[in-house]
Amino acid sequence: MAVGKEIRGKIKSFENTKKITKAMEMVSASKMRKAQERMRAARPYADKIRNITANLSQANPEYRSPYMRTGGSSKAVGFIVVTTDKGLCGGLNTNILRALTNQMREVQDGGGTVQAVAIGNKGFSFLNRLGVPVISHATQLGDAPQLEKLIGPVKVMLDAFVEGKLDAVYLCYTKFINTMRQESLVEPLLPLSAGRLEQTAAEKAQYGWDYIYEPDAPSVIDELLTRYVEALVYQGVAENMASEQSARMVAMKAATDNAGNLIAEMKLIYNKTRQAAITKELSEIVSGAAAISG
Repeated sequence: MAVGKEIRGKIKSFENTKKITKAMEMVSASKMRKAQERMRAARPYADKIRNITANLSQANPEYRSPYMRTGGSSKAVGFIVVTTDKGLCGGLNTNILRALTNQMREVQDGGGTVQAVAIGNKGFSFLNRLGVPVISHATQLGDAPQLEKLIGPVKVMLDAFVEGKLDAVYLCYTKFINTMRQESLVEPLLPLSAGRLEQTAAEKAQYGWDYIYEPDAPSVIDELLTRYVEALVYQGVAENMASEQSARMVAMKAATDNAGNLIAEMKLIYNKTRQAAITKELSEIVSGAAAISG
């Protein structure tokens, strides 16, 4: 039964694949919980810096940081693109790269130029294929991103904005909503809008004290705004990693279920083929016996 042997080989292959996808699903579920904890732990740091910076900015209205300049054109635009290093996470990277492509096309159609910082292998490879200038990149961040690994690549773009070489900077990442839903976002990062630094009445009361500046207020405000922007990028990376593990868990669960369905179908085909072969052999035996006796 050559056909039966071939089907048994396929069933064995599907069973091995099912074991792999099931293991990957369980690993992703474990990593997802840790990624969500890191994502939530990063939020208070950014909120604290935002409130302190907002209070300092209001206390020194005569100084306006380069990060908050307004009125410029958007002819030179930078993109900080956050993707994954690995695949097998459904349409996560495809969705954010499609949104990025649409935004870059709008800039280029208006006569502008684009450049990018790539965080993650998938985005780095995609930007190189498109021919987009990649001024810096960070890959192989692992499961726990470290802020010091992001500061260097991001600082290149921040310096270009402060020097006036860029009119705007966008942050592209996938926001974690819940296990089953992630949202691809292309958000304006620089210049910082006044809305980002708005405070509620409770926050104004909590942070409404005066400060002693060393060496001076502009230097402190600029340094704090730099840390705030870095925190926003880190938050985007943490959100993207939580989204990655969730998407991979869902994708591997779907792959495991599909492998189970294929195994069931192949077993049914195998049983039908085996039953047909047995029936054929019995018919041949009966026919032979009847021919001999006749």
